[in-house]
Formats: sequence, C-alpha cells, structure tokens
Amino acid sequence: MKKLLTGNEALVQGAWEAGVNFASAYPGTPSTEILENMIERKEVKSEWAPNEKVALEAAIGASIVGLRSMASMKHVGLNVAADPLFTYAYTGVNGGLVIISADEPGQHSSQNEQDNRNYAKAAKIPMLEPASSQEAKDMMKAAFTISETFDTPVLVRVTTRICHSKGIVECGERTEIEFSDYKKDVKKYITVPAIAKELRKKVEERMNALGDYSGESPFNLIYNNGKKVGVISSGICYFYAREVFGNEANYLKLGFTNPLPDKMIADFCKDLDTIYVLEENDPYIEERVKMLGYIPHGNDTFPPYGELTPDVIRRSLYKEEMPTIDYDKSKVISRPPTLCAGCPHRGIFYDLGKRKNVLVAGDIGCYTLGFADPYNAMDFNICMGAGFSAGHGAQIGFDIKKENKRVVSVLGDSTFFHTGINSLIEVLYNQSRTVNLILDNRITGMTGHQENPGTGRHADLSEAPFMDIEAIVKALGAKNVRTIDPNDLALVKDTIDWALGLDEPSVIITRWPCALKKLSQQDKEEFKDVFTEKYEVDADLCIGCKICLKAGCPALSYEPISKKTVIDRTQCVGCGVCAQLCKKQKAIVKEVM
Repeated sequence: MKKLLTGNEALVQGAWEAGVNFASAYPGTPSTEILENMIERKEVKSEWAPNEKVALEAAIGASIVGLRSMASMKHVGLNVAADPLFTYAYTGVNGGLVIISADEPGQHSSQNEQDNRNYAKAAKIPMLEPASSQEAKDMMKAAFTISETFDTPVLVRVTTRICHSKGIVECGERTEIEFSDYKKDVKKYITVPAIAKELRKKVEERMNALGDYSGESPFNLIYNNGKKVGVISSGICYFYAREVFGNEANYLKLGFTNPLPDKMIADFCKDLDTIYVLEENDPYIEERVKMLGYIPHGNDTFPPYGELTPDVIRRSLYKEEMPTIDYDKSKVISRPPTLCAGCPHRGIFYDLGKRKNVLVAGDIGCYTLGFADPYNAMDFNICMGAGFSAGHGAQIGFDIKKENKRVVSVLGDSTFFHTGINSLIEVLYNQSRTVNLILDNRITGMTGHQENPGTGRHADLSEAPFMDIEAIVKALGAKNVRTIDPNDLALVKDTIDWALGLDEPSVIITRWPCALKKLSQQDKEEFKDVFTEKYEVDADLCIGCKICLKAGCPALSYEPISKKTVIDRTQCVGCGVCAQLCKKQKAIVKEVM
C-alpha cells in the first residue's frame, strides 16, 4: 500500500512495521509529530516523558528486558539525553533501541543550531540519515535489525525538511517480534569501572564490524554518470545537489553515515577532478574525505550554517540564483511572532516590562516572546530549565558587585517538569534572593498542546495522576509561595511587589489555561467562565491614546482614519487585560450578550 507521508509519519510507520513495543519522547519541533502519530498505533505503548533524558532511560529499561524501543527528540533534546546514551553505547542492547534526533539547520524554532551527527561519532554508535520519507521508513525499520545484530543503540538523524516534507511511501504490515528473554548479566549492564573497561574494548570491536557493514549497506550508493565532478552528500542534501548539478556530476549518496564507508569513498573519489561535499552544518563527511587523502570542496565553498538549499548551493558556486517573480519588498509587512490573543502570559510581561532595576531571566517556551515589543521584559534565555538556575547565578553576581538589582526568573509548567524542578532546588537550597515565576497555562503550549505531568492526562488523553505544582514547590521547601490569576493586573503587581520585598527565595505560580487549549473537564470545573466573554470598544469614549495596545494583544488594532482602537471579536477571548489598561477612559467594555 502506498501512502503520502511526512518524514515523521514515515519514521513511525517504519518502527511500527519493525514491531516496536515502546516509544517515549518529549515534544520539540521538528520531532513532535513522531510520538503524536505513534500514539495512534495501539500495539505500541507510547508516553510523553517529562524530559528527553528520562524518555531515553525509559526506552533503555524496556530494551534491557527485551522490548524493541525508541525515543525521539529534537536536536537540543539529545544534549539532555546524552548521559544515558553514552553509557548504553557501552553495554549494548537486548531488544533493539533506536534514538531519533531531529536536527534543525536554519534554527526555525530553536535556540541554537547543532549537528548531532557528532553524537554518533562521539558515542561510537551506528547512524542512519534518510533523504526522503521512503528512506525514513526503510531506515527506521532496518535500524532495529542493526541494533540487535550489532548489540548497539542506533541513532537515526533527520532534519526539518525530512521531518515535515511529504513523499510517497510503500508501506507494509507490522511484524510481531518475539520479546527477547531477559537474563541477569552484571558483566553487561553494571557499568562500574572494572566492567566498563572491558565494555570499552567491545565498543571498538563493534565499530570495526560496523565499518565493514557500512561499505555493504544498501543505504550507501554510487550513481556514476561518467563525469569528472563528484558530489558526496547525505540526507536531504542529496536531492538539493541533484537539483543543481543534474546529470553533470557523479554522486555518492550516504545513508549509513557512522562509521562512514572509507573504501567506497576512496573508490568514488580516486578518478575525479573535482569533489564537492554537500552537508548541512559541520564538515562531518568532509573531514573524513580529507583524512582519506582527498581535497574536497566543502566549507570553503558552502556556508557551514543554515540550510544548504538549491538556491544556497547555486549562489555559492555560480554567484547566481534561479529567476523569480520580482516584487516591491517595501510593501511586505513584517509579521514577527507574538503572544496569542488572550495569552495568560501577557499580564506578567506587561508588569515586568515596566519595572526598573529588575533583570528577567527567561526560558524556552511561548513566553520567550516576552523579550519583544511592546513588553521588552526579558534579558536572556539559555536552555530548558535554566531560567531559575541562571537567574540564581545572576543574582549572586549582582550581590557580589553590590549592585541594587533584583532577578525575576520565568519558566513554564512543562519546562518546570522538564528540568525546572532541579533548578528550583538549586535556588531553594542556596537561599537565593530571586523571584521565581512558574507560568502554568495548563498544557505544553509552544509545541502544540501535548500533555505533561501537570495536566492530569496521559498521551492518549486517558486520566493520569495530577501533579500539583504548588504542592511540589512547597514540598521542595519553598516558604513564600503564591498562586494567582495572571489576567488580574492589580493582583500581578501586588504579588510581584510582595516577592521583591523579600530577602529570600519566593515562587509565584500563575494559573490560567492557554487561550488555544481544548479544555479538559478539570479545566471547565476550575475555570468556570473562561473564554465565555468578549470585549468591545465604545467609540464614543475612546480617545485614541493607544495605552491598550501596550497589552500587545493581536486582537487589538488602531484605526488611523477614525483614530480609535478596535477589537477583532473573532480573536478576543475575554481575558480583560486591555480593559484594565483603559481604566481611566473605561472605553473597553464587555459585550452585552
């Protein structure tokens, strides 16, 4: 059966056909849809994990007792999961284990751009890189066999264009694999130094065997067009190269990329006059080609960052681009990302943006947009969970320098469960003077509303134990804790004033559902009138002062002809923040239903 599938859907299809039994993940673009689609495969136990490390550790545990297992994450997630990855590379598997790293050349929705092919090399595990949806399915299916054959976890590295582009995929049926028997084996799975030293030797033996396999892998192919120009590429770059070079070059298409097939590379290069290596980001293949004694053009010709799309390749090689329709770029309105209409984070950043002598340490989520206009309320962000701990360090710095400045640290509910709990422990244990804000919008917002330990539902929406953030915070030892409605601007101001007045750590929890969330029954009971009202502007009272626009709500706009503010009622969800800003004129009022 043929289906039109995204790369993420194809990865799921391949794992399902391979008989995978367990899948775990933490959501993050461009990997999110992998587990979302796996949840629909009822033969597979699928779970959202609090973070990527525990997702991989759960998959490792299932693998040890004999299940085919997988963990998926975006590129920065593998940083979090690196600790168990490197150890499991030593012990090897029982049931096959595959890790999917979804890298993001071009940083469309990430705080950095990194090339996770380097993880396979550093951890000494095999790696596959699909170039299409069909290969995503085929390689994922093969990865479980490779894992069990060579007693190793396998990394499947995909990129944004593979994850989200669609292609025709030849799909098959699921093969139910017998569970591997679990037998206690301390010399395999107990990594005390004496045992780990012996396992280290096995890793090198395995890599030697994989080197032979790589040269015979069906995923490494040579296309000889009888030319003196050769292109070596992996992943989506192969198709980019074909679009630019056509039949005017020979191609070495690499899909099994750790270890690289040295003999195949040498055989391909030996009679060529010019060699190009097309790969996004790091010179991973290029460096190997140079080690084999050849001089390819890679980072000396093509940029070492961003996506290596056909237009980038043409511009790098020929200083030209394909002709396109010209237009007046000055007439294109810039549309930067912004908090949604009715976002519960808006009141917090409105208040923080007005405060002097306050540094705001941010984190990864929708609320990172608090740095932008009209709020200008965030100073820095590092990585998930770093808001509290980096804020703590900043406060220590100010105190040592004797600067009269306070730190307010901000992170979201899903981020709190991800790695924010550890950061809060750091703050509380060391009695930091920071104000710590947990913005609980009742869902994992930025990645598309996945469940987390605080929502009361599992990945399949079945009922789960509800983990109360306030109770957890108090259990960690926090004494100064308040939970508030973030849409009440007066309450927000008073609460932050209270926290800044303390000389010890405080925690403020804002609790209001994301404006886009499909409310659970628990939400409906707790937030009885949420999203049931709308506001409008009384044109007779509006004087066009624009103070309401400081809320940054996209439902509000200023009409230059009438010199009045208007509200788009299709966007308004009735949070009332703008009406509170218009307290002098009282021109923004509730609609009369």
